[in-house]
Amino acid sequence: MFRREFIATAGALAAASLPGWAEAQASRAICYNCPPEWADWGGMLKLVNQKLNIAVPPDNKNSGQTLAALIAEKANPVADIAYFGGQFGPQARSADVLAPFKPARFGDIPAGMKDPDGYWFTIHSGTLGLFVNTAALRGKPVPQSWRDLLKPEYKGLIGYLNPTSAAVGQVGVIAVNIALGGTYENLDPGIAFFKQLQANQPIVPTQTSYARVLSGEIPILFDYDFNAYRAKYKDNAPVAFTIPAEGTQQLPYIMGLVARAPIPSRARRSSTSSCPMTDSATGAVRSSGLCSPPP
Repeated sequence: MFRREFIATAGALAAASLPGWAEAQASRAICYNCPPEWADWGGMLKLVNQKLNIAVPPDNKNSGQTLAALIAEKANPVADIAYFGGQFGPQARSADVLAPFKPARFGDIPAGMKDPDGYWFTIHSGTLGLFVNTAALRGKPVPQSWRDLLKPEYKGLIGYLNPTSAAVGQVGVIAVNIALGGTYENLDPGIAFFKQLQANQPIVPTQTSYARVLSGEIPILFDYDFNAYRAKYKDNAPVAFTIPAEGTQQLPYIMGLVARAPIPSRARRSSTSSCPMTDSATGAVRSSGLCSPPP
């Protein structure tokens, strides 16, 4: 409470002494884990600016890094809002780094895809598969299954994000494990697969690797349909998206308001919290075909 009062008082003094200070603060919001190359966040941040005149700088953290930063900054938060892979929502609430907030159309989100009290809510989902730069394969066939990736011909061509911190990396482990006969309790098939995959020297980045696929540095990436479709239909890149024959998984992606955010009203107003649930934003997402908003 003292900190909020201090911020309000300091803001009033600054606004009185520095023309334009309050307006500048109100027109800027900080979102953790909003990389412009992921799920067309670049387009969404532009929409935020156009619709509400709020500038949101891009941020390239992954979900695990975002949660770690919010916990480290709990006593003095920097961010206003945060975006995560769905499995991080309950963890973030338990860590007391999110505040309850119900944006526009919150009632339309299915019960299993939101926290009932509004601590987090789904804004879109993705289907995991193989995001492939076909030109970078240099004549090799596009893999059609998880097991195809174990073939020696794909040595040095495969990448997946680090599952110790990236949500998509964790989904990759679970998707492979369940597709190859494992369960959420039995991870042995997935562990065996990734041990075998090491013979092909996979690349394991921590950050979003969209550009590395387009450049051909990582020809085959465990990634979502929305990134592959953006590459194919917006960037006109020579890519294919394969859903492995053995099966895969989908994951919701969520947002939440940061607890004790520097300026809570700014966080609530920011369209990166509420605009993704409005008709204009979901219409833009659907028309782009890049990712699936909640029904």
